[in-house]
Amino acid sequence: MDSQSEARSEALSEAFRQAFRCHPAGVAIVTADPGDGPCALTVSSLISVSAAPPLVAFSLSQKSLTAAAMLQAETVVIHLARFSDLELAQLAATSGADRFGPDVDWTRLPSGEPRYTAIGTWFRARLRGTLPLEGATLVAAELLEGEVATPGERPESESLVYLDRRWHRLREDDENGG
Repeated sequence: MDSQSEARSEALSEAFRQAFRCHPAGVAIVTADPGDGPCALTVSSLISVSAAPPLVAFSLSQKSLTAAAMLQAETVVIHLARFSDLELAQLAATSGADRFGPDVDWTRLPSGEPRYTAIGTWFRARLRGTLPLEGATLVAAELLEGEVATPGERPESESLVYLDRRWHRLREDDENGG
């Protein structure tokens, strides 16, 4: 690559970073047990692919040891985080943290996958395919079972999004409840 092409590539990468800092994304926590103990990570790349069959996709960084372990699992649990789950989302995003320590509420599903019990909306999913890319792996998963928490009256104040490298709710409640 010549220096002019390299400069254009760097400029495009910086434009990409700036644009996606202002593009809010929902937050999910993915857990699995590839056979040597539970692992978890927080993702903001979860997308719906199909409702019938129910398929989702998300990306995993190739730099992450947790992501590498997760790719060895056949099934995962995808937890859709709410603002009240912020502490757990931060824990699962912290490198080296004990994500299944004694102060963390979790259990195993009858099929063996680890599930955070504090999160009301979750799905057990089978990994259907991966697409290795430069720096990341795109993962497709088919939902097998799960539970959906009843939304409150103001889901915009309960939602958790990641924007500009910070955690937010879509709308803060004001003093008048609106």
